[in-house]
Amino acid sequence: MKFSLAAGLMALSGLAPLAQAHVTLETPRALAGSDYKAVLRVGHGCDGAATTRLRVRIPEGVLAVKPQPKAGWTLDLTRGSYGQPQTLHGALVKSGVREISWSGNLPDAYYEEFVFRVYLSKALGAGQTVYFPVVQECGQAAEQWIDTSGHQGAQGPAPGVIIEAPEPRGHGGSHDHRH
Repeated sequence: MKFSLAAGLMALSGLAPLAQAHVTLETPRALAGSDYKAVLRVGHGCDGAATTRLRVRIPEGVLAVKPQPKAGWTLDLTRGSYGQPQTLHGALVKSGVREISWSGNLPDAYYEEFVFRVYLSKALGAGQTVYFPVVQECGQAAEQWIDTSGHQGAQGPAPGVIIEAPEPRGHGGSHDHRH
């Protein structure tokens, strides 16, 4: 069977706009009851305009939010109450960071990552997808990556992480999660 490089590249180029068409999370799976390093990947601006602000809404069950500052960008945190009190390392917490905002300048021709660490509550269920809705502002224009329906082909899909059940303590598995 012959494989045409041109045909293969054409097939892949058809997928490229989908892969770069939205803000995504680098790591799509995480364990409930664990720390998670969220790396939001921004591959473009808004219709050619530079990204000037990125706002991320923090969903319920996501606690202890610590964003990574970016040189040349202003970082703002919006704090608020949780819908229900949460347990964090044995302590009851009623409020925390509800939104992260980075303001700066990312020309459309460049790619960037925006990083924050969180704790994923043990109350999050295995198989559940936790979405981080993002609004990407580009001067007067904006792209909204806020659709949490999970439907294939959704307009403006929010980046999400699939929650996995933690491995039972004392049971050695075939997977080593240390990196």
